[in-house]
Amino acid sequence: MSRTRTYMLMAALVALFMGVGWLIGGQSGALVALLIAAAMNLFAYWNADKLVLRMHDAHEVGPDHPLHRIVAGLAARAGLPMPRVYVIDQAQPNAFATGRDPEHAAVAATTGLLELLDRDEIEAVMAHELAHIRNRDTLVMTVTATLAGAISMLGNFAMLGGHREDGRAHPLAVFLALVVAPFVAMLVQFAISRAREYGADAGGAEISGKPLKLASALAKLSQAAERIPNPVAEGNPALAHLYIVKPGLGGVADSLFATHPAPENRIAALQAMAGLEPAAPRPGEPWPRRPSALGLRRRP
Repeated sequence: MSRTRTYMLMAALVALFMGVGWLIGGQSGALVALLIAAAMNLFAYWNADKLVLRMHDAHEVGPDHPLHRIVAGLAARAGLPMPRVYVIDQAQPNAFATGRDPEHAAVAATTGLLELLDRDEIEAVMAHELAHIRNRDTLVMTVTATLAGAISMLGNFAMLGGHREDGRAHPLAVFLALVVAPFVAMLVQFAISRAREYGADAGGAEISGKPLKLASALAKLSQAAERIPNPVAEGNPALAHLYIVKPGLGGVADSLFATHPAPENRIAALQAMAGLEPAAPRPGEPWPRRPSALGLRRRP
């Protein structure tokens, strides 16, 4: 049901994209919009993972790195091809997966995450990212983000002089193209992202067998992401949906404007999977810091 709803939302986004093109340029505008969407999605299909990793200045690690060994064990357990593994020199603890399909996938974790979490929590987080790959969420989210960005681009074109075939542009049509359509596209993108995170949490808990460790990791990561900046995400807000937790960009959790579900709701779902209610810090109380599981030096 979740996958069906996602593809229905994506179809609505494509229709919205073509509708904006029609408002700007009539039938020919709708056709041009469709061609632009196809071209952008084709480009995103083949190159999005490379662009995302380059934007983060991610460095690939090999079998001698502890994170690579963790991912290798999880991939074998999940029956997935071994993805490429990257580490990002970034203080904010976070992680994401990218790639067009399981055969061309990559996972990345920041040094902040590797320093903050214990080994079981790191394993649970990477299992969550592998669940995204197994569910082919990385491609869905890339295509959705591309279409949403293209709708905004068409709105800018309307402002710069796009018009209908009869040479006239109705003010209401321009308003819809400039304001309403990009806003609706943003809501669709966010809705798909939130649904996918719940699915990846469940899949990650199944792959790792440690739902409570994923719950504790989400609590730690969410608290840290609120106070530690993420320059890449701040400069490119459209990337926010990629991360396992919201990278501290504001907004209301689980609202129409949120890229991620509220951490407490995700944690509650994982606790229900485990049939237990683990001890958790009181609101505002940080999780205890333990020695780095991978032998990394902690940041001050």
